[in-house]
Amino acid sequence: MSVAEKSAVSQGLVVHPDDRVGVATSALARGERPAANLPRLLDPVPAGHKFALTDIPAGAPVIKYGAIIGRARCDIAAGAHVHSHNLETTLSGEQDYAWTGRTADRSSKAAVSTDTFMGYRRFDGRVGIRNEIWVIATVGCVNRTSERIARMAANQVRGQVDGVHAITHPFGCSQLGDDLEKTRAILAGLAQNPNAGGVLLVGLGCESNQYRALLDAMPDTDPLRVRAFACQEAGDELDAGIAAVAEIADHMAQMDRREPCPVSDLVIGLKCGGSDAFSGLTANPLLGRITDRLDAAGGSTILTEVPEMFGAEHILMDRAVSREVHTAIGTMMNRFKRYFIGHGEPVHANPSPGNIEGGITTLEEKSLGGVQKAGSAPVVDVLDYGDRLRRSGLSLLEAPGNDAVSTTAMAAAGATMILFTTGRGTPLGTMVPTLKLSTRSDLAERKPNWIDFDAGPILDGEAPDATADRLWRTLLDVAGGKRARNELYDERQIALWKGGVTL
Repeated sequence: MSVAEKSAVSQGLVVHPDDRVGVATSALARGERPAANLPRLLDPVPAGHKFALTDIPAGAPVIKYGAIIGRARCDIAAGAHVHSHNLETTLSGEQDYAWTGRTADRSSKAAVSTDTFMGYRRFDGRVGIRNEIWVIATVGCVNRTSERIARMAANQVRGQVDGVHAITHPFGCSQLGDDLEKTRAILAGLAQNPNAGGVLLVGLGCESNQYRALLDAMPDTDPLRVRAFACQEAGDELDAGIAAVAEIADHMAQMDRREPCPVSDLVIGLKCGGSDAFSGLTANPLLGRITDRLDAAGGSTILTEVPEMFGAEHILMDRAVSREVHTAIGTMMNRFKRYFIGHGEPVHANPSPGNIEGGITTLEEKSLGGVQKAGSAPVVDVLDYGDRLRRSGLSLLEAPGNDAVSTTAMAAAGATMILFTTGRGTPLGTMVPTLKLSTRSDLAERKPNWIDFDAGPILDGEAPDATADRLWRTLLDVAGGKRARNELYDERQIALWKGGVTL
């Protein structure tokens, strides 16, 4: 039985007809039968964990989502608990991703949507859903200074802009080469995010990441909305910063108004964190429906967390719009695997302890659930870490699975909103509205200050299309100005993917 077909009285479900394991939707005792058509359990099975639907011989593939999530470590009898003790990964190193000769066709996806949201049209045609001033520290030495400037200036410009917020990080000095360039690229990408109606760069003066070089990396900004200075060169840096913010705010107050914008102007990042076994059953497929709606309407989505594509990359590669995109996906996958191997780590080091406790056993299982956020949309582009969005549609972005690093990378690429599914829960947010979607209703009830939307009713029989309709209305409301939980509770942070030497 599928999630959509599950009745409220059933305590087990089967995701795909070919599956060899089912999922317990609540904690089950030995001897219980999860549903009339499912085997009686030989072991206790915690909520979200798997049980065997049939006998599975040692070494045989274990199937969930209609795909291989690992192989049996030993003989597994029907009704047995299936988890780390008897299931192991099949992932190893790099692969030869042969071109299949197939490309995804986007022509049938084109559709006109009459839905709009109230956004801020920028000078280059892109649309922001917030009109904020971001005070960006070029180096960690001026983090506290940047925070003081943002806090003090916010009081002076209240009512003129949607907010003044500091962007801080520990880097920008003692970096060389590509490591420095990637830090600069991420900060430049954030400065060019359409949600930033204005930007103040605060430097120290002697750092590697000089503010003038950062300005050169920001071609898509309106000069009237950008200010920059080095604290070593200024008189009183607080006075200088507050005055600069006030100048930008005056310009924004005169020029910026929300206006109706088509949903094709939306750029949404797709994220999962603190995942459990229900992530791939409720919240992630729900995001897939949103991805498909946006793709049909000409909008854009960004999918990252490359290590959480391992074992499911074939699904995305089969949807590449060209041979070049197919090759780029394979190159990204193998490059990231070399990153693991080069540091002496197995490519299957994921899932996390919390994932495992929640019922996810192997990386293949986590990945197959995770890529469902991409729906059925064709993959139009592959972006390196620090790149910015180039095409409408679904783009893959190189970044690790770390929540703070990956959400930052998507915001730097141009995402003006992040849809973030979670089964374990997290308060984390980045510089753009970061909507948390709970996989189960009990999480939404326990953590109302974290969760913006509950996907749990799908488990109780709500039609997924109806849930998607509710989420669609929610994201349009947030795009139009309604604040996400991370904004209400000031959960805003960035994190950079550090590489290379430190001087």
